[in-house]
Amino acid sequence: MPAIVTDQFRILNASNFVDSVVSTNNSYYVFLGLNNPDKVAFGRTTNWNNNTPNPIDNFEYPSHYRDTALFGKKITSANIRRVIRKVQWQSNTSYDMYRHDYSINNRSPNSNSSRLYDSNYYVITSDFRVYICIDNGSSGVNLKGNKSQDEPTFTDLEPSAAGTSGDGYIWKYLFSILPSDIIKFDSTEYVVVPNEWATSTDAQIVSLRENGESSSTNPNQIKKVYIANGGAGYSSKIVDILGDGSGGKVLVNVDSSGSIISTQVTAGGFGYTWAIVDLGSIQPEGSLTNPAKLIPIIPPSKGHGSDIYTELGTDKILIYARFDDSTKDFPIDTKFSQVGIIKNPTTYSSDTIIFTENQYSSLGAIKFTSNFTGTPIIGTEITQSVTGGTAKAYIASYDSETKVLKYFRDRSLYFKDNLDQTDYNNVTSVYDFQSSGGSIVGEGFTASIDTAFPTGSQINIGNKSINLGTVFTNGLSNPDINKKKGDIIYIDNRPLVTRDIRQKEDIKIILEF
Repeated sequence: MPAIVTDQFRILNASNFVDSVVSTNNSYYVFLGLNNPDKVAFGRTTNWNNNTPNPIDNFEYPSHYRDTALFGKKITSANIRRVIRKVQWQSNTSYDMYRHDYSINNRSPNSNSSRLYDSNYYVITSDFRVYICIDNGSSGVNLKGNKSQDEPTFTDLEPSAAGTSGDGYIWKYLFSILPSDIIKFDSTEYVVVPNEWATSTDAQIVSLRENGESSSTNPNQIKKVYIANGGAGYSSKIVDILGDGSGGKVLVNVDSSGSIISTQVTAGGFGYTWAIVDLGSIQPEGSLTNPAKLIPIIPPSKGHGSDIYTELGTDKILIYARFDDSTKDFPIDTKFSQVGIIKNPTTYSSDTIIFTENQYSSLGAIKFTSNFTGTPIIGTEITQSVTGGTAKAYIASYDSETKVLKYFRDRSLYFKDNLDQTDYNNVTSVYDFQSSGGSIVGEGFTASIDTAFPTGSQINIGNKSINLGTVFTNGLSNPDINKKKGDIIYIDNRPLVTRDIRQKEDIKIILEF
């Protein structure tokens, strides 16, 4: 049977996701991972950088994404926004007017869209203000309307013309984008929308929301009556707008032949989900050989500005995270080829206690003594002879100043040729690194664990005290999180990125519902 998932369902899902992220019951993190994607190993390809593979979504790979993750940054209410397509205002351009009835049989005239949210019915201006097009001068004899000449700049609550050109455009101001949101969330394709529109106490948002919220005490719902056919034989008069609401009235103006040439809503009324203009009192006597067709345009919800998420179709979310050199949790010498989002990772020693700090390192760490030569190479393997066998890991980072090496481990270290589960009798057990074990051996270096390093996270070098971001015991440190827990809800493969001291990673993730 024919069926659709409605736009409102997608908008609802986007809103529910935002609510879930900002809820104190949850912890969502953006993470970076996989620093050796072109190694011959599980979950990698040798030509990763030139032909980056699509992520795999099944029950096997989420644990691999967690194993190869490096570090994460918590998503807060300050770093998540609903977004809409960026439709930049440009002079001498035709825009669609807001209509509630665009469909496959009634496409928007200028963008030829079958749904409102794909049409260009709103703009963002050079002042980073967003306006809805209430009227573009269109009618049954001018279907595409006029070209916009005047950029709107006003912040009045009621719709208005933008200038004096007489281009026929009427705009409704919705909101201004904050400078802080421009810095974080600006993109070439999307415009950020304020959070918590329905509950915000910001004075401007409150006034816009309350003015748009048409009710019996604020009857201003309908703003536009569209002339699909002006008809003939009518007279000018204020007439009623009928329907399932009440209080709407429109002034009808006619030319010398009695054809309706303009309408002006004098009372917007309230409670309408459908409407019809009552022309009975000005109908020409006798049969209607050329009846007029006037279409009251029904705003979303109670009125324009009451619910901008429905009005603008916010079914997309933008998440922002910055990784810089401000903490040892985000080592500057590592690399990454995956960006992901994880929900509710738990603390290292628990399967149930949700990790709640602002950031985490998902890497183990080893503190070396100073007496070794060579330089550990990111992404290569290290080993240690321990009681019963050999411990293995991949290098994620090495700090030559603090002599701290960070590492991760995944199944590749134990699969034959790092690829699959075939048992060639070369795997006896999976071992952890041990303070009492042998030297750490890697490509071009051998180093000893500094077992005398004091328990804690501070190291003094000269006159400088450095917080290592992780607590060491006998020269070893565990990750902040339990790498077996947390739901991977987003993963993005990309060509390998190399970090350095001058680099800050501004990560922007678009989720579409």
